[in-house]
Amino acid sequence: MPIIVDIDVMLARRKMSVGTLAERIGITPTNLAVLKNGRAKAVRFTTLDALCEALECQPGDLLRWEAEA
Repeated sequence: MPIIVDIDVMLARRKMSVGTLAERIGITPTNLAVLKNGRAKAVRFTTLDALCEALECQPGDLLRWEAEA
């Protein structure tokens, strides 16, 4: 899939664990892992909003597009 999820990058920059982030945004660590590993088929805007608020970032810091080779 050409959409790349960079949640790991933001977690490292914020020195935050997956469990802490999941708790702050109100989803399970398992569902957050599905999202951060690029296996999610969709992302709700409410979840994206909560991620941006918790990580103090913009949506473009979490998602990027790359052309398929």
